[in-house]
Amino acid sequence: MEAEDTGTPAGTGTGRRRFLGTVAGLTAAAGTGLLSIRDPGPARATHRPESRPPRVRPLFLGTYTSVPGGGTGVGFGTYDTVTGQITAGGVVAGVADPSYLALAPSGRTLYAVNEQEQGGVTAMALRPDGPPAVLGTRSTGGAGPCHLSVHPGGRWLFSANYLSGSVAVHPIDPATGALGERTDLVTHSSPPPGPGQDGPHAHQILTAPDGRHVLAVDLGNDTVYTYRLDTSAGKLTPVSSASLRPGAGPRHLTFHPSGDFAYLANEVDNTVVVCRYDRHSGRLTPGAPQSTGTGPGTSYPAQFLVTRRGDFAYLANRGHNSLTRYAVEAAGARLRLLDTVPVGGDFPRQIAFSPDQRRLFAANQKSGSVTVFSVDARTGVLRRAGAPFTAPVPVCVLPR
Repeated sequence: MEAEDTGTPAGTGTGRRRFLGTVAGLTAAAGTGLLSIRDPGPARATHRPESRPPRVRPLFLGTYTSVPGGGTGVGFGTYDTVTGQITAGGVVAGVADPSYLALAPSGRTLYAVNEQEQGGVTAMALRPDGPPAVLGTRSTGGAGPCHLSVHPGGRWLFSANYLSGSVAVHPIDPATGALGERTDLVTHSSPPPGPGQDGPHAHQILTAPDGRHVLAVDLGNDTVYTYRLDTSAGKLTPVSSASLRPGAGPRHLTFHPSGDFAYLANEVDNTVVVCRYDRHSGRLTPGAPQSTGTGPGTSYPAQFLVTRRGDFAYLANRGHNSLTRYAVEAAGARLRLLDTVPVGGDFPRQIAFSPDQRRLFAANQKSGSVTVFSVDARTGVLRRAGAPFTAPVPVCVLPR
């Protein structure tokens, strides 16, 4: 039976700090059969069927494979664009601890970190008539990689080694999407670690909208580093760094569509910061810390999303188990807190929009569930869409 959009508002460096707790009663998201990951065509129609987008689209899930109740690899399946219902498909087995996933700009290759002591990144080819096929794994040169992203040009893959406090670059074969040997590895050696930290902890690496600069967010050093990318050699050259207040613990950065501002989630002190970005120099200038709307209890902001139109932003809050909705004002220069809504699960590690941004997906690590919301394009209000989807320790959800 299909899940339905209820139309009801949802409501007004130790061991990688997994905060897993006890994960009991989880059932695997993978079925015994493998579904095609091809985007199915629309149902038969009498008028211009080619104009209708496919109703069922692919979706991928990242997990931990080395923890009790964890998965066995990268999960894949589908979701219904109308109801939000997720249907399990299968598992790309043997991909170790794929805790973060990213797609190539071409949409033909999927990449996963291998968040282990000997860190790696794995490439998978997305085939039209079968499950993803593993193309190979390359070493990141560090421990505990927890984030990766693809340069918009599609030629370079970046990864962040959390335990080592370093970032790596790998070339991408333009024909196959496979990864080559690492071209660069940069360790964040300064400034000193923040209060309570044992060293640098790179948590994210992404390309700025200008395409020339790459930013690395380091939780351990309370710093965001800006590099210039040599797109011929795959080398990173430091150009600037932005310091957060000691103990902020920056985790995740998301740019406003204008490219002039970015929003930073600080995990340790439970705040968010609006940052001004200079696209010419690559310099990031953080503003004052702001509330996440989660009150005085313990919570750990995880990830920001900003709508394509740049009018709303959403923040996942672990601990408080909620999603904060902000109005984006002053052409991106200001966030105004609107409300928080229950996420419907425990410990929302990561959130993602569907490509049309009509749905928001939340991977709830401790409850072993993925919750789906409809997004009101006019007001930004989130409404739960159907029942949670059960999955083994989901820490990343990636709808296509």
